[in-house]
Amino acid sequence: MTQSVLPHLAVIGLGANLGDPVSTMCNAVAALRAHPQTANWRISPFYRTAPIGSNEAQPDYINAVAVCQTSLTPASMMHWLLETEREFGRDRSHDIARNGPRTLDLDLLMFDAVTMHSPLLTLPHPRLHERAFVLRPLLDLLPDAQLPALGRLDHYLPAVADQAIDRLPA
Repeated sequence: MTQSVLPHLAVIGLGANLGDPVSTMCNAVAALRAHPQTANWRISPFYRTAPIGSNEAQPDYINAVAVCQTSLTPASMMHWLLETEREFGRDRSHDIARNGPRTLDLDLLMFDAVTMHSPLLTLPHPRLHERAFVLRPLLDLLPDAQLPALGRLDHYLPAVADQAIDRLPA
């Protein structure tokens, strides 16, 4: 049996730093793969990264990027990602500190070459080119990735070279 090719390419950022983040990430990947309107998942290696952009002391994150094909729209995919976060114990209504600790964080980073800004979603993710924990795993999967108005993403790696990021063993 061959997998069907769905019309859209979605790129999702995953992160966790509370509880057992490696286990959470593995379980989150399994949950993502189970959605019937997605196929052909590819998951980057996991990376340990230092928290950035927060004044709060917190544990390191485990981060990865996932790529899939989907028949979902950007908005329906974002709603599904938010529901998946809730299933893993995250309640965004109680996220007091921006960039604070999380049981699970799922961000829709890119969706085809769509650009949009709404109260629910901005595409591409506005800071993805500023974050080593997004760029490195994304480029593991899509080494020639480009963004409208920004160009090749690999050109942004030198600007994030000071951000701590370590690839975990498989």
